[in-house]
Amino acid sequence: MNSKIVVYHVFTRLFGNTNTSNKPWGTIEENGVGKFADFSDKALSEIKDLGVTHIWYTGVLHHAVIRDYTAYGISNDDPNIVKGRAGSPYAVKDYYNVNPDLAIDPANRLEEFKALIDRTHEQGMKVIIDIVPNHVSRAYESITNPKGGKSFGADDDVTVTYKKNNNFYYIPGSDFEVPDWQEGYKPLGGEENETIGTFIEKPAKWTGNGSRSPKPNMNDWYETVRVNYGVRPDGSVDFDLLPHDFGERDYEEHFKFWKHKDVPDSWVKFKNIALYWLDFGVDGFRYDMAEMVPVEFWSYMNSSIKMKNKEAFLMAEVYNPDLYRTYIHKGKMDYLYDKVDFYDGLKHIMKGYGWSDHIPVVQKGLQDIEHHMLHFLENHDEQRIASPEFVGNAEIAKPAMVVSATISTSPTMIYFGQEVGEPAAEDAGFGSASRTSIFDYIGVPHFQRWVNNKKFDGGQLSKEEKSLRHFYKKLLNFTNNSKALMGHYREIHFYNKELTENYNHRVLSFVRWSKDQKLIIVVNFDVHESFSFDLKLPVDLIEEWRMKEGPYKLLDALYGAENELNIINREGHVAVDLAPLQSYIFEIY
Repeated sequence: MNSKIVVYHVFTRLFGNTNTSNKPWGTIEENGVGKFADFSDKALSEIKDLGVTHIWYTGVLHHAVIRDYTAYGISNDDPNIVKGRAGSPYAVKDYYNVNPDLAIDPANRLEEFKALIDRTHEQGMKVIIDIVPNHVSRAYESITNPKGGKSFGADDDVTVTYKKNNNFYYIPGSDFEVPDWQEGYKPLGGEENETIGTFIEKPAKWTGNGSRSPKPNMNDWYETVRVNYGVRPDGSVDFDLLPHDFGERDYEEHFKFWKHKDVPDSWVKFKNIALYWLDFGVDGFRYDMAEMVPVEFWSYMNSSIKMKNKEAFLMAEVYNPDLYRTYIHKGKMDYLYDKVDFYDGLKHIMKGYGWSDHIPVVQKGLQDIEHHMLHFLENHDEQRIASPEFVGNAEIAKPAMVVSATISTSPTMIYFGQEVGEPAAEDAGFGSASRTSIFDYIGVPHFQRWVNNKKFDGGQLSKEEKSLRHFYKKLLNFTNNSKALMGHYREIHFYNKELTENYNHRVLSFVRWSKDQKLIIVVNFDVHESFSFDLKLPVDLIEEWRMKEGPYKLLDALYGAENELNIINREGHVAVDLAPLQSYIFEIY
């Protein structure tokens, strides 16, 4: 990889919705919904110009929704087993089709999605969609399986709890019951819906998060059922384990290892799903809750994908740092969320009580896998930066975003609306404010001002919102084109903390370099305090850079400020004045 990857994570049904009603639990007619077609050439061009290389379209696959599509051969879904009215994108109902809500003509929905893929490619960007391997919708029913393919559970022996080639786990002799609703919650906000029948599941299945009760708790993933990967109820496994040294083998060796092995049926089904979407034109996948699925499956799945397309982009949620290297090396993942420690550390710093000292320590601990650790400050699971529940001001994220985007060679991800300071204040129905709803039909107010009645020109943005988007555009485009950011890294934070007056734990500094480019990056996380100090570059760094005594010109990549690096007695010195929340990316000339 010669340049930084930038992923634009977009919730597909919300992107082009211009309706501003935002009625809690509102219908499509009341609150509107975005379509595949809303990603026009103009919209995609603007996303590309932001510095984006890959678009992750979330909520594309056909998941359970509360809307009557029986005219298209789709069964209705019971509100008792659907979160929200628009439904969770992580309760997939048909892996071989797409959400009918997103199509102008639901009968033509696959063709409309294919046209979106083609438009995205024409703009020079790659397409990522979700695969949710750990669980599927409680009412999974694929009506578009390829010839000879069968839906999950179609051939299961439901008289036993477990069998290797069953796709689900069962509770023989017990029928599924909906949870007891708590804290005043009622599906659809209590609205009666006579057109939807009562869901029946005989016998009950294990719930997606592993609950073995026929009546899961409201806080369980009650709308989903757990997929069986050949892991017996006692935790032992019904498949071959990878040899100890296989983390050092390439995907071709992994593919050969599995080629003639007898693997559980669920493995084959998910592999076929992934290959289907690759054939369709998708360039990669984001895997939900990957650590809940055995790493051997990922070896099997990802090696099959790479044999078909070695450039396929594979990223996953893994939240246990002790498993990072296993899922990268043995599981053949390209990228994992760098949430625990790195994102969480930046969040604490932004909120005012974390110390910048934490960040270089984390980065050092991930040095051997830093390229694989995808960075973000927002996604659909995390609180919006500008929400009062986080920091209430998008400006506070600027130094954290500079660090997130420049400290490593890994991809950078932003969530749609982050670039204009979306606060996610609306009450959509299911869930709560601070996270833009993924469960209901809703508008995204600040982002809609950029959409500007589908002109996609930011015409309604405030001056501050325009400025924020310009910051993201400047930063992300710089990362795309910087050779140093794909080169070496070294922190100079602790050197300066020990030796430099007025430098403290609200400031962070590090350097990045390649053969042809050298960068000095320094940020101030503090909202109120300015810092002025003589930033120092250690003697051994100056020697490694082979720089001579004297002055060198510095130019800031963000705002064009000029400065000077002076090498005195082989040590580098830069006079730095940092206003609150200010960052510099100084390039040495």
